[in-house]
Amino acid sequence: MKKTVDVVQSMKQNRQKIAMLTAYDYPTARILNDADIDIILVGDSLGMVVLGYEDTRSVTMADMLHHTRIVARANTVCLLVADLPHRAYETPEQAAKNARALCEAGADTVKFEGNKPEIVKAIADEGIPVMGHVGLLPQTSEKFRVHGRKRSEALLIADDAKALEAAGCFAIVLESIPEKLGKKITLSLRIPTIGIGAGAGCDGQVLVLHDILGLFDRFTPAFAKQYANMRKEIHRAVTHYKLEVQQGTFPDGEHSYR
Repeated sequence: MKKTVDVVQSMKQNRQKIAMLTAYDYPTARILNDADIDIILVGDSLGMVVLGYEDTRSVTMADMLHHTRIVARANTVCLLVADLPHRAYETPEQAAKNARALCEAGADTVKFEGNKPEIVKAIADEGIPVMGHVGLLPQTSEKFRVHGRKRSEALLIADDAKALEAAGCFAIVLESIPEKLGKKITLSLRIPTIGIGAGAGCDGQVLVLHDILGLFDRFTPAFAKQYANMRKEIHRAVTHYKLEVQQGTFPDGEHSYR
C-alpha cells in the first residue's frame, strides 16, 4: 500500500521514526521503493550530485519535472515529495502553477524553502500537501553553516516552523541546526519534523542518497554518514573491465553468442 500524508503524520503520534532519502533516477527509486523507505524526495540537490551544477540555484522546473517523472515510474510504495526549485515560487500564483505541474508529473506533495505562509496557502488551496523547510536554506544561503546557535536566530527558526505549521504544512524539514533546537522545535509542533543535520530528536531523518553511498566526492556534509563507498566499487569494476578488454579476455566464451 502506498504511503500517504496521513500515514506519515500518524508516525509522529505513534513515535515511529520516519526515513526519507533522495532519488533522481529509475534504478535508485526502485531500490528505495523495494526497501519500503517512507518518503522519497526528488530534491533540487540533483543539481550538484547529478547535473554537475555548483549549487542548487541553477536547477530549473524542467529539470525537476523530468526527474520527478522518472522517479514516479519506479515508485509504488513511498510518499513522493518534489522540490520547488529556486525562483519557482516567487508569487502564490506561480507556486500553485508549478506545484500542480510537479503533481501531474507524479509527485504526491511538494516542498519549498523558507517561511512563506502565503505560498503554503496557495498550494494547499489546490489540494496539494506542502512540506516546509527551515534552518539552512540552500537555495538562498551564501554559505553553508549551522544556523540557530545564536539565541536570536534560534528563536527565528522556531517561529518560522510554527508559522509554517499554522499555514498548513503537513511536515517540516529542519536543516543544519543544533540538536537541542531540533528537539525543541519537534516537541513544539503537532506535525512531523524531518532532520538533516538537526539531531536525533527529530521525528525523522533525510539524507542525499549520493552522500550515503559515497558517490559524490566534491564535499561531504558533517551530518552525512557514508554507509557504502560505491564510487570506489564502480571505479574498481570499470578499471577491471578496461583491463580485460585490453588483454582480450573479455568477452570470453560465456559472454559470446554461438
